[in-house]
Amino acid sequence: MKVVLDTNVLVSGIFFSGPPAEILNAWSKGQVQFALTSEIIDEYLKVADILSNRFGGVEIGSILSLIITHSEIIQPQPLGQQICEDQDDDKFLACALSSESKIIISGDKHLLKISGYRGITIITPRAFAERYLKKQP
Repeated sequence: MKVVLDTNVLVSGIFFSGPPAEILNAWSKGQVQFALTSEIIDEYLKVADILSNRFGGVEIGSILSLIITHSEIIQPQPLGQQICEDQDDDKFLACALSSESKIIISGDKHLLKISGYRGITIITPRAFAERYLKKQP
């Protein structure tokens, strides 16, 4: 299953346990695939740099390198107009549309508001983990 992962979910998954970490674990086992664009990668790297300076004990750079190397990197088609209330969030929507991902995983209220846009479900990490990652009996 191909998904787009918002930056807040990626960072939470690296630094904390819980649903975002479960999503990264599922990715490491090949259960989900991430779709990325150069704009998303730039945001991931920017946030990683800031956090690496604050929390020296976590080697976020090598984790990000693995994620980038083993993700589908696509060239997004322009949306043509601003869709999200926060224009900075449009890059995740453009990535999902261009990569034919049906799911964006995010805790961002601006993205969550537009769930359903052109068939894309925007879902919280907890809801994604409960719906798609729970083990079958």
